[in-house]
Amino acid sequence: METQNKTVHEGRNVKRFREMLGIKQEALADELGDDWTQKKVSLLEAKESIEPELLEQVANVLKVPAEAIRNFSEEAAISIINNTFNDHAISNGLNGLYSHYPTFTFNPLEKLVELYERLLTAEREKIEMMQGKQTQQ
Repeated sequence: METQNKTVHEGRNVKRFREMLGIKQEALADELGDDWTQKKVSLLEAKESIEPELLEQVANVLKVPAEAIRNFSEEAAISIINNTFNDHAISNGLNGLYSHYPTFTFNPLEKLVELYERLLTAEREKIEMMQGKQTQQ
C-alpha cells in the first residue's frame, strides 16, 4: 500500500474554519486589526502556506488551535466522522482514528458542539447589539 503526502493548504483551512464558525471575511479582518481588509483576508485564504506568526494570530481570532489549521484535511475529517459512527469504531475503540494529527487530538463531536455554542453566543451578541441600537433611536 502506497502512502501519499498531500500538501495541506493552510489558507483553505483558515477559510473552512472561518465558515464553520459563521464568520465573514470582513469580520475576521476587523478582528485582525486596522491594516486588514476583506480583500487581504481573501488573499490570505488563497495562500497555501501562511507564516507561523500570522497563522497563530488568525488561529487566536478564530479560537481554534493553530495545529488544527496546519493539519486539517477533508479526507481525515471524513474518515474520523465515518469511523466514529461506524459500529466497528465502537467495538474496536477509537485507536488510530486521530493518527492524522500528530501533535494534538480532539473529539470531533466536542468540537462541533463548541463551534455551535460559539455561533449561538455570537448570534445572541448580534441580537443584543441590534436591540441596543433600536432603543437608542
